[in-house]
Amino acid sequence: MAFINFNGKLLEQDSPIVRADNRGLRYGDGLFETMKMEKGQIRHWDLHMTRLFSGLSTLRFVCPKLFTAEYLWTEIKRTADKNKISARGRIRLSIIRGSGGLFDPENLQPNFIIEATALPEQYFRFNENGLVIDIFPLAHKACDAYANLKHNNYLPYVMAALFAKEHQLNDCLVLNQHDRVCDSTIANVFWIKNGQLFTPPLAEGPVAGTMRQWLMDRLAAEGNPVTETPLTTEDLHAADELFLTNAAYGLRWVRSFKDKEYSNLLSAKIYSNCIQTNE
Repeated sequence: MAFINFNGKLLEQDSPIVRADNRGLRYGDGLFETMKMEKGQIRHWDLHMTRLFSGLSTLRFVCPKLFTAEYLWTEIKRTADKNKISARGRIRLSIIRGSGGLFDPENLQPNFIIEATALPEQYFRFNENGLVIDIFPLAHKACDAYANLKHNNYLPYVMAALFAKEHQLNDCLVLNQHDRVCDSTIANVFWIKNGQLFTPPLAEGPVAGTMRQWLMDRLAAEGNPVTETPLTTEDLHAADELFLTNAAYGLRWVRSFKDKEYSNLLSAKIYSNCIQTNE
């Protein structure tokens, strides 16, 4: 039996937890963090908490005094232990506003849901077969004050994922309002040209990924900085290598985009030297 944690209470995973007028359900009023747990610890915990609490402030949540990163860690650890996934697992922490209408919420305080599930072995090795991806053509993401948040208004990404599945793709790239690539359905985008690494800047609208930030910091410290610059479809066709990053997988190499094929010499090296050594 799997368990979830709702506001500090461990419940069976199929337990009802919100009312029909919950703002998270009605309006997507909230945020979430997807985190990787290994050996009883969350990878890049500080980056996740910095992003979370910055997002809560941006979305005008009013957090009680005891609603801290330390308190959330205690509840995550309880949930992981209860589900026996502390050695290797995925934690999803969802924050939602309570009940109420659009103009009259009952209050502005956060409610939280913690899910803890096992991660398959594929999340801990380099994907040697490579991903096949394309562009999702039916929506554009705005480069606004909320673009970098990992918020629950996820519809463009949901539809892009369905599009990918319908077209036998592993993932899809999402475009911003300028017809440039901001990110993929669940990951940030990096590309390599002539040995130089690039990624779209946050001003282009991607989610501010924790693995994105960690990898940029790590590579810069090793003397191989990543240049932040807008990504066009022309850049994709001209790139030598392409890879995606997120908290769960770390790094996944892209084998092809449309009719473009990519190598993985530097991508595999980055995975081995940076991602795998930090497992």
